[in-house]
Amino acid sequence: MSVQQDLLDIDILSPDVYLAGVPHDRFALLRREAPVYFHHEPQGRGFWAVTKHGDSLRVLRDAEAFSSQRGGTQIADLPIEDMRVSPEHLANMDPPRHTRHRAIIGQAFTPYGLGSVGAWVKGRVALLVDTLVDKLEARESVDFMDQFAAKLPIGTILYMVGVPATDGAMVNRWVHELLTPDDAEYQTSEEHRAETTRRFMEYAHMLAEERRKVPRDDLLSRLMTAEVDGHKLSYHQFGMFFLLLLAAGTHSTRLLLGNGMLALMNHPDQRRRLLEDPALIASAVEEFLRYDPPILHFRRTATRDTEIGGQKIAAGDKVAVFFASANRDEEVFAEPDILDVARTPNDHLSFAHGPHFCMGNALARMQARVALGECLRRLPDLAPAGPAPRIRSNWFNGVKKLPVRAE
Repeated sequence: MSVQQDLLDIDILSPDVYLAGVPHDRFALLRREAPVYFHHEPQGRGFWAVTKHGDSLRVLRDAEAFSSQRGGTQIADLPIEDMRVSPEHLANMDPPRHTRHRAIIGQAFTPYGLGSVGAWVKGRVALLVDTLVDKLEARESVDFMDQFAAKLPIGTILYMVGVPATDGAMVNRWVHELLTPDDAEYQTSEEHRAETTRRFMEYAHMLAEERRKVPRDDLLSRLMTAEVDGHKLSYHQFGMFFLLLLAAGTHSTRLLLGNGMLALMNHPDQRRRLLEDPALIASAVEEFLRYDPPILHFRRTATRDTEIGGQKIAAGDKVAVFFASANRDEEVFAEPDILDVARTPNDHLSFAHGPHFCMGNALARMQARVALGECLRRLPDLAPAGPAPRIRSNWFNGVKKLPVRAE
């Protein structure tokens, strides 16, 4: 079969493609033969797939030419019922509006702003690892995703925002319904997802009413007093900020922890390096992010006729940056398909770049370093104990379950 036919047949859009893992062979073909590739959609107008590191940087940096506001950040165009609230989501804003809204809570997610959160995370990790150890010693079945990777980030963000820990399971269910609608386990109708968004907003405002009676020092209180251009946040702005904090603050970190642990179990040589030199945990987390990023792509929409990698892009065209491909660009990373916990430099794009560089990157990194470092210290011989089914999604990358045992 010719290269041209291979390109015509290529599919990096269907969620089913990712059930077997990221299709790195397809991305390698695109980087080599068609780094900016027009990909057809069964129920859409098609999009440009950007697969190389340099081209991806250009798109992510240039918010004037490549908008988040005009169409959102997912490849599929937004359903009609989402259009009303979507523009109030921080991820779907462009500068300067995005800059003003991001400043409301940005300080809380800097390394300085996270000062007291670090102690909470260490304590929480210690308790979660204690539970894992007890279960493994008792020969009980242990799902690392359910009993560790999911519990840490949801607990952390509930603590920071000021949400009752007892509501964690409910919030977690809502997040799954909104972020992984292509997976049969969480699949719902567009109407149901709209209802889930409405419930999120009502819940946010219910907590706000409680906070007015009993003020506290948390992110929810900060949102209540925040002003943009001299105005308090609207009903939808407040609700979407709340949703952003709880969704973005939990799902991708959960996947990072799962992908990191899976990488360690599948690469015993790299696990040994970390056990021999625990100081490598910081660079190891960066490598887990590069090697198996929690988020596969983000979309932008061209605001004017332009060009990327020699391809003419028309105003209104959808442009998708694939982090999973850019992170393995042979022109940037030596031996990109090899996991190297000491890799340096490591200019991965898993937290994006430019105006929308992930606001929670310091929090995610801190949780991963503490969590995976403590797991290695206390459970150095953790091994897979069964199949690890993957999420059916072309947007999020990771496993739903990760059964483990102590060897």
